[in-house]
Amino acid sequence: MMKKYTFATIAVLLIAVGCNPKLYEPEIVVPEQYIYAVGSQRDSLALADDWWRMFGDTTLNTLIERALAVNRNLEVAVSRIEEARDNLRIASSEFLPSVDVGVSAGASGSGSVAQAYKILPTISWEIPLFGSLRYTSNAARANMAYAEWQWRGVRLSLAAEVATTYFTLLQYKRDYEIALRSSQLRKESAALIDSIFQRGMATGLNLERAKNLVYTAEADIPVYDRAIRQTLLSLNVLLGEMPDSADYANLGTRTITDYQPLVIPAGVPSDILHRRPDVMSAYWQMEQAAANVGIARSERFPSISLTAEGGRSSVKIGELFKGDSWYWSVLGSLAQPIFGFGTLRRKEMAAREQYRQSVLSYEQAYIEAVSDVESALVSIAAYRDETVRYRQLVESNMRVAILTSALYDNGLSAYLDVIDAERTLYDSQMQYSNIVAQQYINYVNLCKALGGGWVDVPQQR
Repeated sequence: MMKKYTFATIAVLLIAVGCNPKLYEPEIVVPEQYIYAVGSQRDSLALADDWWRMFGDTTLNTLIERALAVNRNLEVAVSRIEEARDNLRIASSEFLPSVDVGVSAGASGSGSVAQAYKILPTISWEIPLFGSLRYTSNAARANMAYAEWQWRGVRLSLAAEVATTYFTLLQYKRDYEIALRSSQLRKESAALIDSIFQRGMATGLNLERAKNLVYTAEADIPVYDRAIRQTLLSLNVLLGEMPDSADYANLGTRTITDYQPLVIPAGVPSDILHRRPDVMSAYWQMEQAAANVGIARSERFPSISLTAEGGRSSVKIGELFKGDSWYWSVLGSLAQPIFGFGTLRRKEMAAREQYRQSVLSYEQAYIEAVSDVESALVSIAAYRDETVRYRQLVESNMRVAILTSALYDNGLSAYLDVIDAERTLYDSQMQYSNIVAQQYINYVNLCKALGGGWVDVPQQR
């Protein structure tokens, strides 16, 4: 008898081991450092969850905080976390005993009538064997972690998009200011040339050239005005607000004019394996797929169900609660799939292919993440030198414009030189504001590529 029990125990253990699917691990090659992070700090953990405050712009801080508070897409992500938490509880409770109560009354007969009345509480339990409970719980837990990282990803993308839109808005506002100021100065210059022309001290060609400069600047003013208003509408969408015709006259551009380079710690390539939302989302999708393989495999093994019921049963309703009306029964069943035209095996094979797809997606997500960081670092390095050179160029062009105007006033320079100097200054000012705005966007892209700062997921309300 003891040998029979030993054999049965070994058989059950072998079956349990056999239902654990063997899956291969993803192949992630982690570089020691970023190629273009020379001179950068390596502690990316210093990046705070409110990383946008490093720009020192209170308006930007307010806009991002408003967006994070009311954006509908972020609310959807929060709701999905709550849904995943509920599903986790469901997954655990499905394998616990369930208790029901039934009340029945009936009659049947042929000539005479037989009555039956029952009040029967029922307990049923499908005993989880061969890892079915573990795999189901693991799948639900992975789904919840996936939802949490998706929320972090939406939050990071939203903050980055607001910041990018804001810096684009500042660029257009600065271009608008340059065009407006240049238009006013050129009008004054054209009026002076017209006065000189009336006295016969300037040619008609000089007057037309002066007017041409005015027209050039005035033509740019509505272009940038339209760009500003369209960008404001985009900002309204990110803030989860209806379109607003708010005036932008009070929008300051000191962030552009007083630009100072920032130092953002790049960290090491292994950091984004644990903090970048899209990489972590792909990881938890892979974990869920692995658990689904286990679920599919466990369906191919025996299942045991227990059902117990007990209560009162009587052929007369008046005797239902008398002492001799007790009734009970216990039923146990064992079911082993034998033949189903390969359905269960194919389900497992399909689950394995889904796992393989998730592994490849995880590997690809990491490759793209490292590439995003490298790309942002390259852009920052390139624009760092360009902003310095263009600031020097603007200052030089401004001095040239002042000196050329003074020489013309003293009859030592042709008016064509004044026009060239004005146009060169105007173009360099526009280009400088665009480069500065793009550098800020490069900083935003780097923060996003690094995964932003760590932030706790919303708790259950």
